[in-house]
Amino acid sequence: MVEAFIQFGLMAVVIVIAGVFLTRSADAISDKTQMGKLLAGSILLAGATSLPELMIDISAIRKGMPDLAVGDLFGSSLMNLLILAIVDFLHRSPHKMFSREGAEHALSASLSITVTALAALAIFLSSRFGNLGIWEFGIGPIAIVLFYVLGLRVVSRDQKITSADEPEVKKNHKGLVRDISIYIAAGLAIVIAAPYLAEAAGTIAEETGLGKTFVGTTLVALCTSLPELVSTISAVRMGAFDMAVGNIFGSNAFNMILLLPLDGFHRGNLLATVSNSHVLTALAVILASSVAVMGQLYQEEHRKKLIEPDAVSVIVLVLGSLYLLYWTGAT
Repeated sequence: MVEAFIQFGLMAVVIVIAGVFLTRSADAISDKTQMGKLLAGSILLAGATSLPELMIDISAIRKGMPDLAVGDLFGSSLMNLLILAIVDFLHRSPHKMFSREGAEHALSASLSITVTALAALAIFLSSRFGNLGIWEFGIGPIAIVLFYVLGLRVVSRDQKITSADEPEVKKNHKGLVRDISIYIAAGLAIVIAAPYLAEAAGTIAEETGLGKTFVGTTLVALCTSLPELVSTISAVRMGAFDMAVGNIFGSNAFNMILLLPLDGFHRGNLLATVSNSHVLTALAVILASSVAVMGQLYQEEHRKKLIEPDAVSVIVLVLGSLYLLYWTGAT
């Protein structure tokens, strides 16, 4: 088992380093193409930081570990919210990240809540209607992608309305080819390292007896969420709170649409074969996201001196749900 932990650690380091370069290059591409911070965080940056999940989970599916794959997606969403809450709690600023200035991100957060709820519902119902689908794909993942596309269109239109009065900035494509090359190279590094990390995670789950659902939701999800940690901290240090919040909620929504390609790699209906314990994790994601939205829309702008109620509530919800998952003995 020591070899499995060493392999897991080495591959995690490779994925984290590659994820850092992937995130920074995605941020640079978004700046030079003037995509807009919200769309850049919700699409380009979210897609980049979700690449580790995709490659690791495809490898897990191929190795016959669907619970590890699905657990990683829900667990990554939990870890992302934990990252955002901790950064908000520790960041010293007159204003809150979960504040009125970030209210436009309530749309992005609502989208992530909706697709996560659809995923939970699909898991619950797939055990009863597992054969329903189109071609090789289940109804659940297809519905998630459709709602994601519709929701993203609403977010995009809202940003256009919000930015209509902002002065137009001239595009600067200098170094764009280099940034795209780094983006591709970092992605390839993740593609190569992902199967080895998935293999090591499966071995750890079997030999420790913790179960693939719990290991996927915690250990693997923590590693695949580290790029989000780096990008969020970087965005906050630059004062780009919209990029930070958009990245987190965008990544959480993006995690759910990854269920469709994973379903394509899985023989049969993916969500009909996984443990119902994932519904618990999904509900925790929904609850924590809802608290974050309340923090965004709450009109009080200034920080509390010692405690930030919304951030602390998110932290408690995430850690409590992980303990509950362990306590219930998720397999």
